[in-house]
Amino acid sequence: MKYDFDLPVVRRGSGCYKWDEEPAADIIPMWVADMDFRVAPPIVEALRRRVEHGVFGYTLVPDSYYEAIVGWFRRRHNWDIRREWIQYTTGVVPALSVVVKALTQPGDQVILQTPVYNCFFSSVRNNGCEVVSNKLLRNGDRYEMDYDDLARKARNPRAKLLILCNPHNPVGRVWTQEELLRLHQLCKENHVIVVADEIHNELTYRGSRYVPYATVTGMQNTIVCTSPSKSFNTAGLQMANIICANAEWRAKIDRAINVNEVCDVNPFGVAALQAAYNESEDWLDQLCEYIWQNYEALCEFFQRELPQLRVTPLEGTYLVWVDIRATGLSSDALAERLLREGKVQVNSGTMYDPDAGEGFIRLNIACPRAQMMEGLHRIRKVVGK
Repeated sequence: MKYDFDLPVVRRGSGCYKWDEEPAADIIPMWVADMDFRVAPPIVEALRRRVEHGVFGYTLVPDSYYEAIVGWFRRRHNWDIRREWIQYTTGVVPALSVVVKALTQPGDQVILQTPVYNCFFSSVRNNGCEVVSNKLLRNGDRYEMDYDDLARKARNPRAKLLILCNPHNPVGRVWTQEELLRLHQLCKENHVIVVADEIHNELTYRGSRYVPYATVTGMQNTIVCTSPSKSFNTAGLQMANIICANAEWRAKIDRAINVNEVCDVNPFGVAALQAAYNESEDWLDQLCEYIWQNYEALCEFFQRELPQLRVTPLEGTYLVWVDIRATGLSSDALAERLLREGKVQVNSGTMYDPDAGEGFIRLNIACPRAQMMEGLHRIRKVVGK
């Protein structure tokens, strides 16, 4: 490989949320979704050039920023985006929040396909709306959409939005074109707007292909939120985009962006996005191969050492969803024991819905393989007791 993803990077003490939230020096964090890899060299170089300029005032987003987005999605995913559809903001969670604010009224319903990323719930509730759970079906170890349940809930006249997670965090599904088309048809029939969080879009693996939701719908009844932050490990630079073809909705979203005061971005996020999309594709491809090899190593370890725990197939993201029900412990109890006794930090499944996530934990495997294996050995020492 051209890039050395085995190289350890000392992050503790750098003001890193993932490593410094639990200050004990002997804890391995396998929880919050960022990666323990240095970013692609072109991103580092772009940021170095910007730092050397020495002035960091208010940022004007240039034409080249939009061109990088349009070029990336056309080249890599056959999705033609018009510049005027793109509205930038500070992150995908703020993006989701402003879309909810823009297109709903307090008391409206927003459908979530649970278990799902925990910040979706706050984005809905903070805007005075009601969360309606369309629980995913677990067929063996694979999750599927429950279209019958969704049809019932979408028919409610108070149901205004559905937030789609594509690829899905935490269950690791990469939704197929057929699945997305069926979702679109059902939501369109019931006048439910689909807001697609596609922040993990580049992190897909063998046999799975990310299908931009907008390419299935022709941008009808569709808003898409994207960012290079997960794929290129730039979450701290706070840069994301809302892509919406409907001019009336865009005007409402623009107003909500300003009401929520997430309209100003920083120069480093702008520079990093362009370096990621224009110069870092080979780094990304090698990253995905490395993460896949981490996943294979994890599966072999669990089969050999912890066969009572069932690993959900990973199609996308770098987050592994593990069925721990055979332990007889709740998700919260096991996560607490792993932290206290095993010195390894994981996410309890209940974060992603107290009902749909109970009996599971989520593991972040985007780290050097030796570090991941040490974390797995610590899990075995606790669960194997």
